[in-house]
Amino acid sequence: MRIDGQTALVSGGASGLGAATAHRLARLGARVGILDFDADRAQAVAEEIGGQAVQVDVRDEAVVAAAVEQVVARLGPLRIAISCAGVGLAARIVGRGGKTSFDVFERTLSVNLFGTYNVMTHAARHMMETDPLDDGERGVIVNTSSVAYQDGQLGQSAYAASKGAIAAMCLPAAREFARSGIRVMAIAPGLFRTPMMEGLPEEVSAEITANIPFPPRLGDPQEFAMLAEQIITNPFLNGTTIRLDGAVRLPPR
Repeated sequence: MRIDGQTALVSGGASGLGAATAHRLARLGARVGILDFDADRAQAVAEEIGGQAVQVDVRDEAVVAAAVEQVVARLGPLRIAISCAGVGLAARIVGRGGKTSFDVFERTLSVNLFGTYNVMTHAARHMMETDPLDDGERGVIVNTSSVAYQDGQLGQSAYAASKGAIAAMCLPAAREFARSGIRVMAIAPGLFRTPMMEGLPEEVSAEITANIPFPPRLGDPQEFAMLAEQIITNPFLNGTTIRLDGAVRLPPR
C-alpha cells in the first residue's frame, strides 16, 4: 500500500516508538491521528506533523471506539493502524515475604493486550467499510509485541505474557480479516532507545547494550518506524511477527 495520501492512526504516538512512527508516516504523506493517554505530549506531536491528537485510555473500549471515529471524521477513511501503547511493569510472581503480583499482571495485560485488541478491533471495523484499493487491499494493522515474548527475563512474566499474546493473535487475526483485504502484522522490538530506557543509570544501560551482538547499541526508534513503513508498503507481508533486535537474546535476568 502506498502511504502517501492515506489516513493512519498511531496509539502510543506521543513518545518513543509511536512518536517516531507518526513522524515517519507524516513525512511520507499520511494524515496521522495520535492516540495517547498523555494529552499534552500527543498534542505536541500532532502539531509537529500536522496531525490530530486524541486523549485515549486504550483499556476502555468505548473511548477507543470514539477516538477512532474522531480520527476518521476529521482525516478520512482509515487505512493504517499502528499500536504502540504499552507499559513495561516488572514484578516476580511471588516476591519477598510471599507478596503476590496479580495487580501488576492485570494492569499489564489490560494496557498491552486488551488495549492493542481494542485499537485493532475498531480500526479493522472502519477499514472493512472503506472501498478497496486497486489490488483489493483495504488496510494494514501493525501491533507491537516484544522479544520478551520468546525470551522474557525474571520478573517479566506479565510483560512476556502480554506481548506473547499479541504475537499469537497475529495469524488468526490476519486469517479473519483476509476476506476484507486487511493485513495484520506484529513487530517484536528488542532493546530500544525509548524514554523507559533513557531513564536508566548509565552503567545499567551499558550492561544492557553489551548483550546486543550487532550493531552493539540500543535500537533507534526510527528503525522501528522504518520496519512499519516496509510492512505497510510490502503487500505480501501478512500474519507474522518480525523480531527487530540486533540478534539479541535476553539473558535470564
